[in-house]
Amino acid sequence: MDKTYRQLIQEATRTLEAHGKEGYAIQAVFLRRKEWDKTQFLLNLDQLASNEDQAQVAADLDQLLADYPPQYLTGVEEFYGRLFQVTEDTLIPRPETEELVELCLAFSDTKKALNVIDIGTGTGAIAISLKAQAPKWQVHASDLSFEALAVAEENAKRLHQTIVFHQGDTLEPVLDQQFDIIISNPPYIAKSEWEVMDASVRLFEPKMALFAPNDGLAIYEKLAQSAPHCLAPDGKLFLEIGYLQKEAVLEMFQAAFPNKKVEAKKDLFGNDRMIVVY
Repeated sequence: MDKTYRQLIQEATRTLEAHGKEGYAIQAVFLRRKEWDKTQFLLNLDQLASNEDQAQVAADLDQLLADYPPQYLTGVEEFYGRLFQVTEDTLIPRPETEELVELCLAFSDTKKALNVIDIGTGTGAIAISLKAQAPKWQVHASDLSFEALAVAEENAKRLHQTIVFHQGDTLEPVLDQQFDIIISNPPYIAKSEWEVMDASVRLFEPKMALFAPNDGLAIYEKLAQSAPHCLAPDGKLFLEIGYLQKEAVLEMFQAAFPNKKVEAKKDLFGNDRMIVVY
C-alpha cells in the first residue's frame, strides 16, 4: 500500500504509543537512517515513501516494540555535540553525563597541559569530549572490556582526537602514573534496582557497565583506595553517582582525601548526581 512519509511515521508512532512505548523513537530512528534533519523531513512529509523505507520502518518498529534501544538500531548517539558509535558492548551515553563533562571543564584549567584519565570509558564519550574541549590535555581512558575499548578507539579515530587507551580494572593499569584529573561515570546501580529499571536497559545494555556489588558502591570503593596513589597533589577527581549515593560516596572520598574538599553537585533536575574532590 502506498503511504506518504507522514502516514508512515504517524502510523508507527501510534503503534508504539498504543503499546506504552515512546512514540517519537521511530521518527528519531528514521531521520538518523535517512540522514535528514527536521527541515528535510518536513519538506518530504507528503512524498510517497519508497518500498525500501516502508520495509525499514516496519523492521525498526518491531525492534522498538521489543524494547531494543533506538541508539543500537542506528549505531550512534549524540553526546556533547558529537556523534559517537555505540554497540551492545557499550553503555549508551546519557545527557546527564554531559553535566559531568561540564563540571570538569568548569573546575579545571583547559589551557594547561594536564594529565587526565577517564575510568570506565565505554564509548570514550567523556575522554574524547574533554580532549576536544581542551586540546592541550593528555587524555587517557581505561575500561575492563576489550570490546568497549575497541569502540572507544574507533570513536577517537573518527572524531580526530588522540587518546591513550588502557585495558584493565579501574586505575590498575596506571598505578605507576600520576594524573591532574581523574574522572569517571562508573557502574553504580545496585542489583536491588533491577526491577524498576527500563526494560530496554535491563535487556540490552551491558551489565558490566551498569551494575556494581555492595549496593552499587563497589567501584567507588576501588577508586577511593587507588586514587590517592594516582592523583597529583593539586589534582581533582570528578564522579557521577546514583541519586541515593551522595552520603556514602562523600564519606568514602573524604576519608581517602582528608586534606581535600569533597562536595556533591546537583544536576539540572536538582538531584545530587556528581562528586568533586579538589
